[in-house]
Amino acid sequence: MIMEPVIHIFATILIHVEFIFGNLSNGFIVLSNFLNWVVKQKLSTIDKILLTLAISRITLIWEMYVFFKIVYGSSSFVFGMKLQILCFAWILSSHFSLWFATALSIFYLLRIANCSWQIFLYLKWRLKQVIVGMLLASLVFLPGILMQRTPEERPYQYGGNTSENSMETDLAMFTELILFNMTIFSVIPFSLALISFLLLIFSLWKHLQKMKLSSRGHGDPSTKAHTNALRIMVSFLLLYTSYFLSLLISWIAQKHHSKLFDIIGTIAELMYPSAHSFILILGNSKLKQTSLWILSHLKCRLKGENIATTSGKPIN
Repeated sequence: MIMEPVIHIFATILIHVEFIFGNLSNGFIVLSNFLNWVVKQKLSTIDKILLTLAISRITLIWEMYVFFKIVYGSSSFVFGMKLQILCFAWILSSHFSLWFATALSIFYLLRIANCSWQIFLYLKWRLKQVIVGMLLASLVFLPGILMQRTPEERPYQYGGNTSENSMETDLAMFTELILFNMTIFSVIPFSLALISFLLLIFSLWKHLQKMKLSSRGHGDPSTKAHTNALRIMVSFLLLYTSYFLSLLISWIAQKHHSKLFDIIGTIAELMYPSAHSFILILGNSKLKQTSLWILSHLKCRLKGENIATTSGKPIN
């Protein structure tokens, strides 16, 4: 199916907007935490999680963008080792991005939720060790990822030539490999994030029941912390699910040579690492205040330049 030029131009513009927006939002998180580390010579646990999560998402966004250029650009030379490197880089970035987001969900659960269970209190008192141990445990899956076969190692399945059909076959196998890894290796972290979300809802329900019995309002700090964390967690779960489904759409589209649905899948894929990072900025008071300060500073700067231009005087 040949895509209509207008749809193709619109979709290309949208993908570039998502690419720029994702780099800006994640880059802001990286820069803000890096400057905070330079000034204070240390970072809190949540800042470290946000920093590493943003770095993994920047690499993921770039790999998606490169893949988009491969599919719709003049890139028939990208075969063999280059395709293999891109394949593993995407899988690793997606793997670590998911685990860091899961670590963030568990952090919110243990830090905010109120529960008298002994196991919960034990984990809550050892929050930093729990996060570090979970991230180290995620490395156990790396041998299984790195030992998999890639399109370069299976030339007999498509003849080993560099024709257009071979290119489409390679890309379909590339997406299939990513889907396979996400299906197999994302079950545990996604389940942990989902359980954390459900437990936090339970904690919020118990807290609201206490507030109701004590005739207090719902605007207390604990309720606000619960709702803010839930907003971040539910957006992650929904966006990651859409990311998985969009990869499935892209794989089906490549199998049936439908560029329209393939590019729709690419647009949906980029929403996951871009939009969720923006939600993280809004949900983190320190990042939100920094972003508002930068926006107000830019607004004053632009306003000053407009006044200087009108009056004919240069601004220093």
